[in-house]
Amino acid sequence: MLEAHRQLYNAALEERREAWRRGVTIRYGHQSAQLVEIRRADQDGQARWSFTSQQQTLRRLDRAFQVFFQRVRAGRRAGYPRFKTAARWDSVDFVDGDGARWHDVEGRWAAAYFQGVGRVKVKAHREVVGRVKTLRCKREGRRWYVIVVVEQQPVQLPATGREIGLDVGVARFATTSDGQVVGNPLFRAAIAGELAAAQRSLAGCQAGSGNRRRAKRKLAKLQRKLANQRRDFHHQTARNLIDTCDVIAVEDLAISNMTSSASGTVDEPGRNVAAKAGLNRSILDAGWGQFLAILLAKAEGAGRRVVKVDPRDTSIMCHLCGARCARPRQDIVVCPVHGGMDADLNGACTILTRAGLG
Repeated sequence: MLEAHRQLYNAALEERREAWRRGVTIRYGHQSAQLVEIRRADQDGQARWSFTSQQQTLRRLDRAFQVFFQRVRAGRRAGYPRFKTAARWDSVDFVDGDGARWHDVEGRWAAAYFQGVGRVKVKAHREVVGRVKTLRCKREGRRWYVIVVVEQQPVQLPATGREIGLDVGVARFATTSDGQVVGNPLFRAAIAGELAAAQRSLAGCQAGSGNRRRAKRKLAKLQRKLANQRRDFHHQTARNLIDTCDVIAVEDLAISNMTSSASGTVDEPGRNVAAKAGLNRSILDAGWGQFLAILLAKAEGAGRRVVKVDPRDTSIMCHLCGARCARPRQDIVVCPVHGGMDADLNGACTILTRAGLG
């Protein structure tokens, strides 16, 4: 099934490339209309699979082109959509009730039905509550997952009267305006040696060899463990904040800009490149973007409010008088009027003030 969808994606991409060379524009609607003829001509191949799932694959290609052109228009570095190798194609999307169906837990197992595959037993780690909208069959290393997207109505949590500003950081993962500190677990640092050894082992293996496949699986296992630890930490931290706060103010961070390289160009090389690379690794290890996305999703489901504010100078502006502070150390800011204070706490209070809450 994965291979058939990969071939469909690559064929649609090739058609768009050739059309562009001829000065012709091909869009999703044109390619979706061709599916009927493609399926009729390939009864034992493409016709075996769900028509709707094939439309989702073509939509996936269309989204890739939309993002590409958005980056081009914005003057940003834009990579043209690439052909997918078998190693880079790991998922297929379905609409529930049309080529796929989710079956709730019966005894120990839930189940998912996929057209052309049949009924597959699923170990459901949580109850699926709400109306099932889509299913995604995904391969991750040697494991297979079914990702279920459901539509739910918000369940309003009782009011707590707590309104906070939240400052995310590297030394501390988060600090609230009322003084709560969430430590940074530094998951990547804990297994940095194992990761480096696995990457060296993979780099030293001959392409296509059995040793390379085994080394690749070992590295993927470490990376999966790291991602799971980070995601679990983000979910728990966000749940604690949503349960105890009515309104949360956060910075509207442009994380991709913050983690851009400082290497510069050949003519104008950057400065402190190694230090900037280390900072980038720390920011990406903290996973601010994933955490804020989880926080927003949980807030919507609980009827809470999240306010985004301009992040400029929140760390060096005094929350009491608005004066620009000196920062002799990373953890301290010094206001010319109010003296020294904790930098992260001051930043959280500034965020609260900008949101109109402090």
